[in-house]
Amino acid sequence: MALLVFYLPTSIAQDKSDDNQELLAILKKTIGKSDSFEDEFDAQVWLVSKSEPLKRYIKDEEKRLDLLRRIHRAATQADLSPEIVLAVIQIESAFNPYALSHAGAQGMMQVMPFWKNEIGRPDDNLIDVETNLRYGCTILKHYLDREKGHLTNALARYNGSYGKYWYPEKVLVAWERWR
Repeated sequence: MALLVFYLPTSIAQDKSDDNQELLAILKKTIGKSDSFEDEFDAQVWLVSKSEPLKRYIKDEEKRLDLLRRIHRAATQADLSPEIVLAVIQIESAFNPYALSHAGAQGMMQVMPFWKNEIGRPDDNLIDVETNLRYGCTILKHYLDREKGHLTNALARYNGSYGKYWYPEKVLVAWERWR
């Protein structure tokens, strides 16, 4: 934890307020659950760097850090960049786990319900964050593999707008902000 204080932004390291002590406690708890990072230092740096931009969407620090940990784990398990998953979620749902599109896509990653039947799991809950991330990351990775690593085409397929590039462009712009 001492490393965290050393590497945190100056304003946090210098200000020993109750809020910052609470953040340190939350980070410690969150990092303890993080099994997708190379080491504790990587977890600390990544969680802190992504927490601030996510604050716009999720005010509660503990919820924000927990979601970041879950996103990192799901992305890593699917062999995706966690930052591209953050960008997809930002564009698809603005981090709203209860999002529902006019086409029927559900959850943060806006997964279409037909996927549940396709894989023989009709009772899966796409509003559940873990389930939604697992589906969304797996689907995006499938399209990325299908497109032989061409991210723009994979994103267009993910969105159901293959051949049109307005959606991939939005995600790529968001991705630049998350990197």
